[in-house]
Amino acid sequence: MTARTSHIYLVLAAFLAGLAVFLVVFLVASGQLRTGGGASAIGGPFKLIDQNGQSITERDLQGRPFLVFFGYTHCPDICPATLFDVSEMMRALGRDADRTAALFVTVDPERDTPAAMKDYMSSFDPHVRGATGDLTAIEAAEKAYRVYAKKVPGEHSDYGMDHTALVYLMDKQGRFVAPFNLKRRPEESAADLRKYM
Repeated sequence: MTARTSHIYLVLAAFLAGLAVFLVVFLVASGQLRTGGGASAIGGPFKLIDQNGQSITERDLQGRPFLVFFGYTHCPDICPATLFDVSEMMRALGRDADRTAALFVTVDPERDTPAAMKDYMSSFDPHVRGATGDLTAIEAAEKAYRVYAKKVPGEHSDYGMDHTALVYLMDKQGRFVAPFNLKRRPEESAADLRKYM
């Protein structure tokens, strides 16, 4: 075997190993491959409070596909833009919007009380519920959805939040399907979501 042939085999082996690792990570992240405990890699039980002060758990959303997005009411750009996109998609769904749901979970429970969430959510489609809770409940939800969130100091004792900005598509059983793409026409997003109804 020549040195060139050995090099080709080595490169091919490295490529195949990398491809195998990528496929395993993709399958775990998409929930198609279960972890040892039999639970989906993303999603799971949570117990939060919605903007009306009512308890909300993952069981309240099951039976229909739903979207989950983490953010906070003081977010200057990504959060309101995403919630606007979700609202536009709900509008495009028409009556089918009643057959789905969306949940906006705060990563800033210190400021995002139910009252603050209610005021903020009034700007968006009513099919989108806001959720908050104490720090322990929020951290449990973040852990279940593999969400990163960290307080970032700002000026004059104010602060912002760095956080994961994915929109999670969950199926009727509450299992993670894939990140949901809202960077397209609302009608296209609506057509995609209808596939899971």
